[in-house]
Amino acid sequence: MEVIGSRAEKRAATAERILLAARAEFGDRGMDGATIRGIAARAGIDPSLVLQHYGSKAALFALAVEPVADLGDGDVESHLSDVLDVRLRELDPATRALLRSILTSPDAAQALRAHLENRADALADGRGDEGRIRAAILVSSILGVTIARHFLDLPALRDLDGDQAAHILGALLEPPA
Repeated sequence: MEVIGSRAEKRAATAERILLAARAEFGDRGMDGATIRGIAARAGIDPSLVLQHYGSKAALFALAVEPVADLGDGDVESHLSDVLDVRLRELDPATRALLRSILTSPDAAQALRAHLENRADALADGRGDEGRIRAAILVSSILGVTIARHFLDLPALRDLDGDQAAHILGALLEPPA
C-alpha cells in the first residue's frame, strides 16, 4: 500500500511543482509571454490551482525569479570567480526568466536592481564613495557579460572561464596604483 501523504504535504508538493514550472515558463517566455495556462500545463495541473497557490502571475513571477543567495565568502577575486563560473555556465531558469523580463516588467527590473545593489554594497564594504561606484560598475559588468554570453552568444565569451573573467573584472574594483 502506497502512502500518499497528508493534505499539507500534497499542497506543498503542488506548490513546488508550480514554482518549478513557472521558472521554466518564465525562462522560456519572459514575464509578458508566460501565461497561467502555460505554467499549469507544465505542472500538469488545472490553471485555477496556480492562482489558488500564488494569487497572481505577478506574485508567482516575483518568487520564481528571486535571486540565489551569495556564493561563499573569502577574497573578492575568489568570490567573483565563483559567481562568474555560475554565470558563464547554463543559466538556471529563475535567472533566465529574470534577465529575459527586465526590460518589459517593472517587477523584474526592481528585483534585479535590489539584488545588484546588495551585491555592490557587499563588494564596496569599507572602500568609500569611489569604491561604491567601482562596485556598481563591476556588478553591472557581470550582468553585461551574462547577457552577452547567454542571450547574444558573443564569440569571445563562449569559452571564458570564471577565473579568467574574475581576474579581468576584479581590476575594476581596485583604484589604479
